[in-house]
Amino acid sequence: MMKALDSGVTGLQSHQIAMDVESNNIANVNTIGFKYSRANFSDLLAQTNQIATAPQGQLGGKNAVQIGLGTSINSITKIMSQGSIQNTDKNTDVAIQGDGFFIVSPDGGSTYKYSRSGDFKFDGSGNFVDNNGFIVQGWVRDKVTGLVDSTAPISNITIPPGLTTPANASTEVVVKANLSASTTITQYKPTYETTATGAFIQDGTPKAPEDMGVMFNGSGTAFALTSAASGPGTGGDGIFISTDGGQTYAEFRYTSNSGDVTTTGTGAGGAAISPLQSDGTTPSTNANVYYFNTTEDLRAAVANWTSTNALNPGASAGATVNYNGQGKLQISNSSGASNLSIAVAGITDVNTVKNETFTSNFLTLAGNITAGSTTAKQSQAVNAATHSASIDVYDSLGSKHTLKVDFRKATSNTTNGTSWNYTVTVPKPADIGGVAPYQNILNPAGTITFDSTGALAGYNIPAIDFTGNNGSKPNQSINLNFGSINGFDGITSFDNPSATSGISQDGYPGGDLEGIRIDASGTLIGSFSNGRSFGLAQIGMAKFSNNEGLTSDGGNVFLQSANSGDPIIGTAATAGRGYMQASALEASNVDLSKSLTNLIVIQRGYQANAKTITTADTLLETLLGIKR
Repeated sequence: MMKALDSGVTGLQSHQIAMDVESNNIANVNTIGFKYSRANFSDLLAQTNQIATAPQGQLGGKNAVQIGLGTSINSITKIMSQGSIQNTDKNTDVAIQGDGFFIVSPDGGSTYKYSRSGDFKFDGSGNFVDNNGFIVQGWVRDKVTGLVDSTAPISNITIPPGLTTPANASTEVVVKANLSASTTITQYKPTYETTATGAFIQDGTPKAPEDMGVMFNGSGTAFALTSAASGPGTGGDGIFISTDGGQTYAEFRYTSNSGDVTTTGTGAGGAAISPLQSDGTTPSTNANVYYFNTTEDLRAAVANWTSTNALNPGASAGATVNYNGQGKLQISNSSGASNLSIAVAGITDVNTVKNETFTSNFLTLAGNITAGSTTAKQSQAVNAATHSASIDVYDSLGSKHTLKVDFRKATSNTTNGTSWNYTVTVPKPADIGGVAPYQNILNPAGTITFDSTGALAGYNIPAIDFTGNNGSKPNQSINLNFGSINGFDGITSFDNPSATSGISQDGYPGGDLEGIRIDASGTLIGSFSNGRSFGLAQIGMAKFSNNEGLTSDGGNVFLQSANSGDPIIGTAATAGRGYMQASALEASNVDLSKSLTNLIVIQRGYQANAKTITTADTLLETLLGIKR
């Protein structure tokens, strides 16, 4: 009978332990990152009254006769299954999806504890801590390299309050664009129509002829838009220019066929003097006819007529004709030997009406220019096949400067492809070295060329020296990245409209830390007031060979034990470690319905063992009653 009492007692004791374990599970049903435990029962040594015997002859074998002595709890297993992920509104909350543990330290990294609870925050000193005040371990951004090195030993994650990032001077400008290979750049040629009454219409809007300017096609060739149905071409588009009050004058006529431009006569600089007008008739005896195909032809012809032409008695030796920075034809007589009296009028012939368009663009050249005068006459701006791209770059102080790249077509549709001239400018007081003395698109600093497929063939200014002249570091080298040679990853030249598809640079001003977010790799990414974002630190993760071997230390943390194995430390989502989810927490993995069911099972087991004791007690009373 005493054995029955003892067995019942062990049953009560074991079920009491099981009740304690299950009660603890239920108590922690809402504990972040909690892992529930299970009590494992095991029977005790049995009393052997008879040993087992083997079969002998005709007598069969017998099993051992053993009487069990009760039960005990031989282990409590911690179940490390994944808890559900719950989203939160706190950006420093982190949950682990998969295997692994956060690493925290109560003593600055001398010892480590491990946790699945990612309820983290920053304390007053910028330490990244859990609810126990333990500092989360990981890697912080190196101030010199600007990188987070996850191969280095882990340390406290600390981000100082009021963190700022210094300015980063621009070192590269990347341009992706298309510079049109078309012979006629249509985007620079407005659409003009005429109504039944002869009124001009531009893109549906009535326009006066004087509103229309001089355009240039893809080869840099000039032509005037007129009301003639035949449009621009060999047919009288041009102007008269006289330097002696109209007594002697020259005709400057555009031809779309470069073969019409000959070297007949006394033309200079590529300008041609032809004995015939464009309609094939003989010009007036007091007129020289210049045919031009390009803007340089026109400039050289005007220069010849105003300063060096022996056939022009009104010419002033020493007068100069150039294009200024705004693309205007400019006549200067500051070094001239005599006064100039310039008159401008439109040409009318059998092929076109009087060319008001071209004329109005050059009327501002008319007037007197005395010899030695510092005042120059200039036409209106001459539009050409151009394209521009601009972007803000930064100096060493973080000051912003607008860098502009202006392109102007030089050649088009040649056997070897297309070429454009370009220059780079910045507003004063800043300046650019390496491109002086060129300051405008008419005096280009560089040339960019393309092959017959439109691929980039080369460009001759790979970098510029920029100086802000504002106290920042001078001679700041900025690479111009127009793409790879023979490639299509940068600037191209296809028969499409010129357009910039992308332009970027790597500089930025200084900024203050405005917020922090955490990505799936556990990297703390700082967002700054200058629009920049980069990693400030990365949370470390530990993995063990036997997670169940970890020992609980309270406060939602575990300690390494002799049976857990050593921690294998690395980053999230690598080497079998899970990934991290920000603004989320891992809930307890306790299954409440299962735990409540277990309570009933344990309760019944406890009651049954208690019944064993009371029954044995009744039998003992009966035995004692025999004596009475």
